[in-house]
Formats: sequence, C-alpha cells, structure tokens
Amino acid sequence: MEESNRTVRILRVMSRDEPGYLGKLAQLIGNAGANIGDIVRVRTGSGFNVRDFELYLTGLDQLERIEQELTRLDGFEVEAVLDPVMEIHRGGKIRMRSTVRMDRLSDVRQIYTPGVAEVCLAIHDTPSKAYEYTSLPHTVAIVTNGTAILGLGNIGVHAGLPVMEGKAVLLDRLVGLSGVPILIPTRDIQTFVDTVIQIAPSFGAIQLEDVAAPECFEIEDRLSAELPIPVMHDDQHGTAVVVLAVLLNATQLTGKELEALPVGLVGLGAAGLGIARLLRSYGVKDVIGTDIKLEARARLEALGGRTGELDDVMSQASVVIATTGRPGLISPSMVRAGQIFLALSNPNPEITPARALAAGAAFAADGRSVNNALGFPGIFRGALDGRARRIDDEMKIVAAQTIAQFAEPGELIPSLLHSDVHQAVAAAVEAVARRQGSPADSSASPWESSR
Repeated sequence: MEESNRTVRILRVMSRDEPGYLGKLAQLIGNAGANIGDIVRVRTGSGFNVRDFELYLTGLDQLERIEQELTRLDGFEVEAVLDPVMEIHRGGKIRMRSTVRMDRLSDVRQIYTPGVAEVCLAIHDTPSKAYEYTSLPHTVAIVTNGTAILGLGNIGVHAGLPVMEGKAVLLDRLVGLSGVPILIPTRDIQTFVDTVIQIAPSFGAIQLEDVAAPECFEIEDRLSAELPIPVMHDDQHGTAVVVLAVLLNATQLTGKELEALPVGLVGLGAAGLGIARLLRSYGVKDVIGTDIKLEARARLEALGGRTGELDDVMSQASVVIATTGRPGLISPSMVRAGQIFLALSNPNPEITPARALAAGAAFAADGRSVNNALGFPGIFRGALDGRARRIDDEMKIVAAQTIAQFAEPGELIPSLLHSDVHQAVAAAVEAVARRQGSPADSSASPWESSR
C-alpha cells in the first residue's frame, strides 16, 4: 500500500541513551507492520533521548500494539502520540504580517502619520495609484458560506475555515498573493451578494469557495456583473481548468481529438457544470450528463448538453468525469475499455484509478492528482497583474493549455509543486488580460470608473 493512503502518526518516545535501544524500537515497529518515515531527536537528557518517529500505519490498531509492546520493555516510555495533520493546523495556518521594517521612530513616521498622509493624497488625486501604493493588487478575498466544504457538505463557516486558510497558503507560497478568508454564514443569496459588494473595495479579486449549488451560480453571476474586479468560483472554474488540461494531454496520448469525443459528466453540481461550460467553450460538441436533481440537468441542457441516466453516460461517453461526492458510486463493471476516467470527489473518489484501470480504462485519475490548486493561483495572479476586470473563458483555456504543457512525458498533469507552472499560467493569463484591454494606464481605479 502506498504511504499516501496510510494513516500517519508521530510517536514520541523517551528511550535509554545506550547502544541498541534505537534498534530495538525500530525492530518493534517493523514487527508490528508499520513503516518508519522521519526520525527527529526532540531533546536529550542525562542518560536518555526523546525522539519523534513518523509512522505509516494501515490502521490505528497497529499503533495500539506498538504502545502495548513498549510498556513491556525496560528503558522506553511513550510521551505522546501526535496527529501531524492536526498539529500543522494548530493555531491556524496564516497570519497577516508587515512587509516593511520598523526599527526607528523615523520608520514609524514614514509608515504611519505624518508621512502616510502624502500617499493618501496621491491616491485621492490619482485613484489608480491605490494599485501602486497599497496591497490591493496582491490581495484576494476567499469567501465562503460553508455550504459545500470539500466532500463534507454543509458543515458551516468555522468548520470550513481550515480549507480557506489552506487556499491562502497556496496563494502565498505558489504565486505570492495574500489570501484573506471571509466567512459569511448565510444561504440567502441577496445577503451574501450585498456583503461581498460592501467588502470588495478592500481586495483586488474575489475567490468564491465551497458555496453550494445552485446558489453559487447566481452569486457568481451577480457579483461578476456588479464588481469591477475579478470574481471566480474556484469549485467551478479552477476545477474545470485542470480537467481541461488533463484531457488535452490524455487525448494527445491516445491520438484523439477532444472536441470530437462524447464527454460524460456524472454529477452536475458546481464542479460538473463548471467543467461542462468550459468544455463547451473549448469546442467539445457532445456533452452528456446525469444528476439526481432535475434542475441540475436543465442547467446542462441550457448550455447545449444532453442528459440521461448513469448507465447512459457510462455506455456512451469516451471520457467520464465524476464529481458527485459519493465514494464507490461507479463499479468496475460500468467502465468500458479505452475510456478516459476522472473520478474527482474528495477525499474518496467514485472509483479508484487502480480499479478503473484494471477494468480497462485507458487513463484514470482522482482528485488527488487533478487538483484545482494547479489552476487558481496562477489565474488570479495573472488577472491581477493584467488588471483584468473579469476572468473569462479565454483566460481559463489558455491557463489549461499552459498547465498541460508542463506535464512530464507520459504524464497527464504536472506536479502541484512544479517550480515554473504557476508563474507560466500567471504570465499567460496576464497576456490575455492586457491584449483584451485593461485599465492599468488609466488615472481612475476600477472603482472610480465603475461609478
């Protein structure tokens, strides 16, 4: 079993500082069937060492056996068992920090009063200077109402906050943007829209996140129409961009033209409809989808797609994309030989890639590899750098084409941590924004010119 699919725990053990004790502990862990990752010495005392052992386990019962065995051995004591996922979230994952030094009183006078007044007046006289002398061009609001968190559903804004913080970390580390989580605990569309409109001048762009369908469609449409800054619902469009990138490479490897293939969508929520919209914009002629909700099917039909039952999709589509949030929905017997299969529900897919490939799929992937984090950081960076007021399909398509180009030979998608892909996506999106025309050289900010 791959380590990525195993339970990880950190076992902190005090052991006697004598030859052979580290080896005894390693042997005990191995005899229990666990793998050891990193070993870190935490502290050393008179006659003892305390170390953290990263353990990869097939189940927590292995950990219990290891702890029980250690209680029987002289010279060992378990100090703690830590969950690394919980520990990395302890205290939150983000913090607002200053970008300038403040060592002398003269620094304060420049950063704050009286010096800051000069900057305020410059922006008042030329509003576009806000994009030169403030954080606006690299600040993104990550807005949620907590109604569609991952595959967990409507669990509320605070339970979803770790996801928003994670998005902020990705924006920061991958493209140097500051993401600020904004929690709006309402399902009322008007309240949500009004709230975002009121806070929007504090940000250069709005990233909608984990807002349930169907509300997400109206919310994004209304905010895009009302606001003079980029708005993008990542669950729809970030996912769609990365899916298109995968399909560009998969069809190239199979020698087929994506536009001519029937593409099936299992699940027509935010992600499914976003994928359908972008594929249709790219030129895919035949999109067939299914969903348990009739209104979801109607939305696909309004985009020019057709609908049917699950069996219809599985039997007719050459490409199948599943976004239902229902683990194990698709059995291997449903998979046809040669299909391209993307089962994207997280944390558990509708069918694992291994089972889909064993059933005859030509290519198969899940949400671990087809990750929207390959798309949204560079898209937002490029839109902000190009001073775009909208993120449109042309930008999304060029982002997908750029991502596809960075895949290693024989692979469908590059690594999320590829050193160049996010900067390349940003540059490609910025080029489109500037070619379409931007207000970058205007003396008015988007807010001033939108009045």
